[in-house]
Amino acid sequence: MSGGFDLRNLDTSNPGGWPGSVKLFFCALLAVLILFLGWYLIVREQQDTLTGEKAKEQSLRNDFEAKQARAVNLEPLKQQLADMEAMLQQMLRQLPGRTEMADLIVDISQTALATGLQNELFQPQPEIKKEFYAEKPIALRMVGTYHQFGAFVSGVASLPRVVIMTMHDISLKPRDDKRAGGVLVLEGTIKTYRYLEEDETVPATPAPAGARR
Repeated sequence: MSGGFDLRNLDTSNPGGWPGSVKLFFCALLAVLILFLGWYLIVREQQDTLTGEKAKEQSLRNDFEAKQARAVNLEPLKQQLADMEAMLQQMLRQLPGRTEMADLIVDISQTALATGLQNELFQPQPEIKKEFYAEKPIALRMVGTYHQFGAFVSGVASLPRVVIMTMHDISLKPRDDKRAGGVLVLEGTIKTYRYLEEDETVPATPAPAGARR
């Protein structure tokens, strides 16, 4: 300290007795320390806030870019969906209609007889309506050779109307008759399908009240 004053001679228990220059020095030092601590705390808090805002900005930017990309592809996707729906309707229209179903069942039965198969059982079941089509199960038991069954399938495929048949719980096994060499028995259920008319469309079942979405 100027004037040769020794800080070690200060009485720390009596700051009021210190020289004025020393008091001024320590007051200035304390003020600087308080300002520094205040600045540090405020700046650090602002830096944390800034870091959080930057992260939020990046998240919002990523969300915006993702939504923008979806928006750009929305119109082509809508057109693709419309094309697929039109194609589906066209395919459904190729199936038999309500008034054609009875004739179709007769045609399937007559095709089996024409190929030489024996219809031991050919029993149509009640129709089951789905969302945009109806299925008609037919319980059957046919007897014939492997080639006759092949001719039957080929004959059904060549009917003038598009016919879709699926097999369920079908078994094909040799007949329990030692003299019936090469004769097979086809037994089970087949399903054929038709499209629903506009007045037959099954409405979507509403979700129960309080159901989780």
